[in-house]
Amino acid sequence: MPAGQAPVEVFETEHYAIATTATPEQTQAIGAAVESLHRAYSGFFAKELAANREPGRLQLRLYRNRGEFVAHNRSMPWAEAYYRAPICHAYYSGGGQNPYHWMVHEATHQLNNEVAGFKNRRWMNEGLATYFGASRIENGVLLPGTVDATAYPIWWLTRIPLSGDLGRDIAQRRWIPLRDLLADTGPEIGRHLNLYYVEYWSLSHFLFHYGDGKYAQGYRALIRDGGSPEAFERRIGPIDRVQEEWYGYLRDRQAEAAVRTPDEAWFVPAGG
Repeated sequence: MPAGQAPVEVFETEHYAIATTATPEQTQAIGAAVESLHRAYSGFFAKELAANREPGRLQLRLYRNRGEFVAHNRSMPWAEAYYRAPICHAYYSGGGQNPYHWMVHEATHQLNNEVAGFKNRRWMNEGLATYFGASRIENGVLLPGTVDATAYPIWWLTRIPLSGDLGRDIAQRRWIPLRDLLADTGPEIGRHLNLYYVEYWSLSHFLFHYGDGKYAQGYRALIRDGGSPEAFERRIGPIDRVQEEWYGYLRDRQAEAAVRTPDEAWFVPAGG
């Protein structure tokens, strides 16, 4: 073991094996968070998972802090966490109100791949990961769709300068068009990272909850289909019309975020 490197311990929960250099208390907190995710995800996708076999314990690698994670990062330079099958890599984000959201995000990718077997395009894979990763955990229960303002990318909601004019925002590169998001033909993600992730999150949230869940069943079918633009129009509707609805929906979520404190639960979903 290199000098100064913390020893790696293995902590097991019902569904996870966590190789960790964090403290026992921090590791237990992460373990509780991912177990709450596992329960919520299993209930949310119960029909989709009914015929699937439960794999063995899922593998996580927890670093004690961001510095240690950066030193071992084998993903994009801007990554705060990553999933490279079969292991999720994340750090304990000390000093914040939500120290586990990076791991919950990556663990959702892992569930998509190793438990559900979803073969989704990036917009949907990241949309599901942000949807669950930015959901509040209250009394050990993850509440899908209930917004946690202390999780990424929610803290960027009010920083995306949408004007209220969709055409203008597209022309001025403040909005990645839905067609480009679906086909993964938008601008380079590293230069527009936070806009991409706000759109990934808000599109999945919209499809599950807009209009008391009017698109929820279509979205579930679309998840099984993989998420191509052609499947989107077949399962959800015309891209241009849906984009207008989604744009207004995100503007409403921005308005909610502007008047809430991080401690407040907001947007408790009715549909989905």
